Amino acid sequence: ARSRTVGELLAPTSPFDKKCGRENWTVAFAPDGSYLAWSQGHRIVKLVPWAQCLNNFLLHSTKNGANAVSTRLPRQNSESGQKNKPCEHIIDCGDIVWSLAFGSSVPEKQSRCVNIEWHRFKFGQDQLLLATGLNNGRIKIWDVYTGKLLLNLMDHTEVVRDLTFAPDGSLILVSASRDKTLRVWDLKDDGNMMKVLRGHPNWVYGCAFSPDSSILCSVGASKAVFLWDMDKYSMLRKLEGHHNDVVACEFSPDGALLATASYDTRVYVWDPHIGVILREFGHLFPPPTPIFAGGANDRWVRSVCFSHDGLHIASLADDKMVRFWRIDEEYPVQVAPLNNGLCCTFSTDGSVLAAGQDGSVYFWATPSQVSSLQHLCRMAIRRVMPTSQVKNLPIPCKVVEFLCYQI
Repeated sequence: ARSRTVGELLAPTSPFDKKCGRENWTVAFAPDGSYLAWSQGHRIVKLVPWAQCLNNFLLHSTKNGANAVSTRLPRQNSESGQKNKPCEHIIDCGDIVWSLAFGSSVPEKQSRCVNIEWHRFKFGQDQLLLATGLNNGRIKIWDVYTGKLLLNLMDHTEVVRDLTFAPDGSLILVSASRDKTLRVWDLKDDGNMMKVLRGHPNWVYGCAFSPDSSILCSVGASKAVFLWDMDKYSMLRKLEGHHNDVVACEFSPDGALLATASYDTRVYVWDPHIGVILREFGHLFPPPTPIFAGGANDRWVRSVCFSHDGLHIASLADDKMVRFWRIDEEYPVQVAPLNNGLCCTFSTDGSVLAAGQDGSVYFWATPSQVSSLQHLCRMAIRRVMPTSQVKNLPIPCKVVEFLCYQI
């Protein structure tokens, strides 16, 4: 089945504009669904209110230029007193942008928070930040509502390839870099670097937190997939199975599954708690033979993400296709064409997939299916229990099987 196109946001096409119009390596939605951000090229990040963007797609045709969208959006007025009203921003980061991440402050969750009264930034409940990872190794932190630069974090020595905020509202930020390290930053402590995680033998391509913020997955060159305990900042385990560089990862909404994408033309779905592969989604048919297990370079998988319902996974590959998979089916349920796709992510409510390519963003409707009772039960219990605890519950074996994701 062909996925339905929702709309597109196109980058400016001026051949003399050296600030934008190149690869879009990253696209992100704010946790509350208020904003969409993407890198338009060399230095430029575009921030647009997502609700107004959707309205524009519905009211007009499915083809919308970024400049046309911007004329219909309210401009920022710092003196208006409407601090939290979504307004469009264009941010010049000063260098090539490789990664983006939104972070929101939720003070009632105090698990990792410090006493913010002693610090320069007193982030409140309504705070929304945007972190940008740059080619020169710097990380710039911006206030989303005002577009102002707040912090400039300098410690990496190579490209900051990926960024992720802890979802518990603590404003803990983790950065993945080509300098073979991950670094943990506390933005409530004025961007203090808390820890350096070492273990990757080569470039680190991506990182992702589990929904409860207790585990971090990092992926990189040399087939590396590492899981880290974020309470002790120690390595939990290394997952082995890919045959080439691993470039993207994401946990399912209940934290029970982990999806990883690799240049070996495969997406693996793991049970991260026991380190086994539950499902393989191949992008090359027939699959590569063992002697060519590293895969064909025209089928490299570039990105992978989990939908909000925990039932669907989206992937981008170099064969110019976007694929939507169900976690319990072997073949894609929907596909869509996309040349040179580099990154993808689902909207906060899971209804739309955004994919980046050549400075522009394209949007598709997510497959909508009613979840089975089994899937709903799994999601409910796996949000609070890892695999080992579920298997030790004093319930009949058939019920345990019903609640576990099976190979």
